[in-house]
Amino acid sequence: MDIKQNIYHFDNISQLLRYLGLPAPSHPLVTLVDYNTVSMNAIEKGMKISLDFYKISFKNKFSGQLKYGQGYYDFEEGGLAFLKPKQIVVASQNADSYEGYVLYFHPDFIRNYPLGNSINQFGFFSYSVSEALFLSATEKNIIGNLFSTIAHELGNNIDQFSQDVLVSQMELLLNYSNRFYNRQFITRKMISHEIIVSLDKLLEEYFKKEDGLKYGLPSVQYISTELNLSQRYLSDMLRSLTGQNTQQYIQNKVIEVSKDLLSATLLSVSEIAFKLGFEHPQSFSKLFKIKTDLTPLEYRHNFN
Repeated sequence: MDIKQNIYHFDNISQLLRYLGLPAPSHPLVTLVDYNTVSMNAIEKGMKISLDFYKISFKNKFSGQLKYGQGYYDFEEGGLAFLKPKQIVVASQNADSYEGYVLYFHPDFIRNYPLGNSINQFGFFSYSVSEALFLSATEKNIIGNLFSTIAHELGNNIDQFSQDVLVSQMELLLNYSNRFYNRQFITRKMISHEIIVSLDKLLEEYFKKEDGLKYGLPSVQYISTELNLSQRYLSDMLRSLTGQNTQQYIQNKVIEVSKDLLSATLLSVSEIAFKLGFEHPQSFSKLFKIKTDLTPLEYRHNFN
């Protein structure tokens, strides 16, 4: 374990389990831990931790309020949180959150399998912990059974088929998680709608204050930071509800504003381009043509 800038970094699973006071894993590259076996004093509250391996945390319940996007949400059934290697996570301040299980697996465990290449497609590994997947009772039962199956396989004697079986079970767990996250975007429309309203207001203020002249086009990083959301979560949520990722959503808002400027002002195309944040007027004209099938001047002429 290395300690750099007050961040506790663990290179491998055995190192972490040793720090937690737990027995060595039966397989050095994958293990399942019952949170009930971990002492509450093993990890200091507020401690910053970084891992060189993946972590999937299955909480039986969340007690109290959990931060979710712009606000907080009460949810009793439980949920899943995902971490990829090198992410920094802060240890929970709430002891109740340690009821459940956690699956650790090293990238080398899946490297020679299709999952090794496709795992980056599971965007929730790039979400922040505050963007956890909330589970209904039925979903919790499905996930709980998958964790039990993985635990059973890890409890068997290792043979030539063990890795194949475990990787397939892990992939099934991730596929179900993908399905449940998509459901969450849809069923929690009120929260998602509030985020979209905040996004629209943020973009409206950005163009109203003519920040494009100073800072250029609003970036995905800027938008996600202002909304206190991870870039991947925001993009996946928008794609699920609007069919557009964050970049496409921003571009469409840029076109909407440009239409207003073309129809209601005498500003030249170049002036409008710079006002919106484009470095070159040609880039604005190209995007406008792609989105509307018209050049800016053709749109102005047709409108007039």
